[in-house]
Amino acid sequence: MLGFNPGLRHRLFILLAATIVLCASASIAAPRRRTEHLSKNLLPTVQTEIVQSDVTIYGAKIHYVEAGSGPVVVLLHGLGGDATNWSFNIASLAQKFRVIVPDQIGFGKSDKPIINYRIATYVDFLDAFLKELKVNHASLAGNSLGGWIAAAYTLAHPDKVERLILVDAAGFAFPKDFDMEQLIKLNPSTREGMKELVSHVFYNKQIFLSEGFLSASMAARINAGDGYTIRSITESIIRREDVLDNRLSAIKQPTLIVWGREDGLLPLSDGQRFEKEIPGAQLLIFDQCGHVPQVEKAAEFNAAVMKFLTVATPSK
Repeated sequence: MLGFNPGLRHRLFILLAATIVLCASASIAAPRRRTEHLSKNLLPTVQTEIVQSDVTIYGAKIHYVEAGSGPVVVLLHGLGGDATNWSFNIASLAQKFRVIVPDQIGFGKSDKPIINYRIATYVDFLDAFLKELKVNHASLAGNSLGGWIAAAYTLAHPDKVERLILVDAAGFAFPKDFDMEQLIKLNPSTREGMKELVSHVFYNKQIFLSEGFLSASMAARINAGDGYTIRSITESIIRREDVLDNRLSAIKQPTLIVWGREDGLLPLSDGQRFEKEIPGAQLLIFDQCGHVPQVEKAAEFNAAVMKFLTVATPSK
């Protein structure tokens, strides 16, 4: 335990939830073009072509992958993550949609400029990114910090969002007496620190606390090169910039909220708060699941998202 009160600890750990490498074998970061096959042990075999590309936004390179055709769905990773956080979802969703998954500015293979990062930064970059790709309307799905960005973008550009999917999303304000020094523990540089973080991210401890997974996660964290980005965003959060408190009632798009009941980072009560404050929102809870349902419950997650995107009718 880190010595925080339980409620505060839950909120703190969101900041590096996406630090964890979801699965080395599922990485989509190698060749320019290739066919992806998801693990038979995790999902039915799905074949699709995933294309990697770069675009320049405000002078910075943004790396992204995309697959499929049809209505656009954009998947947004959390803090410390990248497009590989959606490795178990892209191929399935691409059967009916054009799926676009960026490495957001400051993360992954995208440029990492030394700027004052905040949620509003990501909203601006996402808007310019979609314009560059000539996408006028899209559905957004975001996990953890990515959910916060998705909700903030929907509030800023309601005419451009068809549907919204919040997956164990962040966005509510920290207590004013938050001790920023505790954030150091959320960017682990030891195996023990990584083990502590992983134990709060995943429900399935047998798999995700294995020595092999911890080693891969540790290597990814050490080599990610996003330490400044993380620090800058956490400072913005401490300043309570761009929080979603008292703003969510303005979201009119059909919204699906997905939560792992055993999320050790953000409590289910936060998901219930999103459901209460967003008019007409649906809350889907996965049992025996932690902070990343798109990984631990990939098949069920994909089916639920596909149903929501194809059955729900957007409000206009």
